[in-house]
Amino acid sequence: MSIPAAFIGVVLIWSTTPLAIKWSSSAGFLFSVSSRMLLGLVICILLMIIWRLRLPWNRQARHSYIVVGISIFIAMTSTYWGAQFVSSGLISVLFGLSPIVVSIFSSFLLHNHKITPIQWLGMILGVIGLSTIFRHELHTSPEGLNGIIAILIAVISQALGSVWLKNIDAKISPLAMTTGGLSVMVALYSILWVTTKQDIPTNLPNYAWLSIVYLGIFGSVIGFMMYFYILKHVSPPKLALVTLITPVLALILGQQLNHEQISLSLWIGASIILLGLALFQWGNIIIKMLGISRLRISNCKVRS
Repeated sequence: MSIPAAFIGVVLIWSTTPLAIKWSSSAGFLFSVSSRMLLGLVICILLMIIWRLRLPWNRQARHSYIVVGISIFIAMTSTYWGAQFVSSGLISVLFGLSPIVVSIFSSFLLHNHKITPIQWLGMILGVIGLSTIFRHELHTSPEGLNGIIAILIAVISQALGSVWLKNIDAKISPLAMTTGGLSVMVALYSILWVTTKQDIPTNLPNYAWLSIVYLGIFGSVIGFMMYFYILKHVSPPKLALVTLITPVLALILGQQLNHEQISLSLWIGASIILLGLALFQWGNIIIKMLGISRLRISNCKVRS
């Protein structure tokens, strides 16, 4: 699989995942996320058997499974809980902050990564956009504010996990990484399910079941495999670049398919965040292009 094709696949899956999470949460957030991960694990095990692959079990592999399992367990649990109180589009917008969070963790854990002044400016714009959304949710609903905090915890957990995983640099196939990580997650959700004494819901609408199946196949298996495949070939900040595209698509999908009301404050906050991310990723290139343009203009003036 080519890296561009994997990028497109991740963008499409991540754009539709927030809406699918909203639809599946009608079954209860813990049942939805637990059944999704269990289905994903079953599919991964079947693929391992069909392709006659063995799960690597060396020290680096075990370390990687634990990092993936714990980080995504925290991220998914927080996301599913927070999805009860915020729109699917807002979930994707908040996950759009991933490149900034990833870059901060990379500067500490990956010694060859430094944050430039123009990236700091992009981070400031991201914070301004986030504060705009915060102020709107604070005046609208306290529950919405709790949902935002939960999603931000998910962003931090996933970002830390991706950088940590890059630092381990285990030579494991994407399918094995997904299988090992899902095994840890299913174990954690089983413990959580038993300790909280959950019941299996009945009489669920068809769209809830279809959403769980979609997330189990595409969100947990294909999406994770593409994610780990890209992570093996590019740096975490470049991988997180897909979150620059997904918020816009998710906002449109939520508005058209789930009749979500997108306020002006949300559009403004999202636009500021995306502007900050664009500056964060391509700020140096933009400055160089502007510098070249100014140089050409000045040369033209001198010649004239």
